[in-house]
Amino acid sequence: MTTVAFFLMPGVHLLDLAGPAQVFSTAADFGQPYDLAYVAESPTVVSGQGLPLTADTAWPPLGPDDLVVVPGWRAPTVDAVLGTPVGDPVLAALRGHHARGGTVASVCAGAEVLGRAGLLDGRRCTTHHDVQEDLARRCPRTTVVRDVLFTSDDRIVTSAGIASGIDLALHLVAVRHGPAFAARVARDMVVYARRNGHEPQTSAMLRHRSHLDDVVHRVQNLLDERFAEALPLTDLARAAGVGERTLTRLFTRATGGLTPLRYQQALRLERAEHLIAHGSTVEAAARAVGFEDPRMLRRLRARAVTTV
Repeated sequence: MTTVAFFLMPGVHLLDLAGPAQVFSTAADFGQPYDLAYVAESPTVVSGQGLPLTADTAWPPLGPDDLVVVPGWRAPTVDAVLGTPVGDPVLAALRGHHARGGTVASVCAGAEVLGRAGLLDGRRCTTHHDVQEDLARRCPRTTVVRDVLFTSDDRIVTSAGIASGIDLALHLVAVRHGPAFAARVARDMVVYARRNGHEPQTSAMLRHRSHLDDVVHRVQNLLDERFAEALPLTDLARAAGVGERTLTRLFTRATGGLTPLRYQQALRLERAEHLIAHGSTVEAAARAVGFEDPRMLRRLRARAVTTV
């Protein structure tokens, strides 16, 4: 069972909390072993929208596979947001979870809490555009990335705010369980499209779905579900009910320049990076995602580094 523990600040934004919670709850409905927990410094927290919430004051046992999420909160001014007190036990709990191999995520102003815990030092992060500059001044050892939906750096995952928490959670689901499963969760939540076409995101499944071409979506569904298999263009075109040239033209136009093969490679690379980050060798990861020759994976990884 994987625990997702949400730490609730006073004035927590409901969508900052409910969006990611819904993603992991839906993943649990589809068979993944997620258990959601809610922690705060007091047993009752009034949300920024006026709804009282109850929470535990003690943290659940957390291991390396578990996740802590800090949603943002509402305050009259930026100074009030950044000046909201957080107790040292909370900051120690966040540091300790990350030190033990766990993942810590934030939505919106939640990045401020991660900054106070020292988890943003030397890492990339993002937050709501209203507090980006202030966060950069308060955390001079971090790189605040502007105008992106989320960032991921050494098990520290931060998102821009409000609805982008859904994107962050879907990304984590895609990394943990593969793009096909994340696509299933997204479809159930009716969140097919991206809201910003300019973000350099990690998740290929999310990044290239901001179009309305049903033919391309059908082919992407097939690739998402069977990305580790050999899927010739002929077979993809037959499944889509169009010719090969037509499929390539439609796919390239809808995804901003990717062919079906390039899309499949992006899915494989994403999954391979996750496996390598969790201890797999390059050779084993290459085999697991469908590459017959690990040199192809090495070339794709090198290409990704040079284009960042």
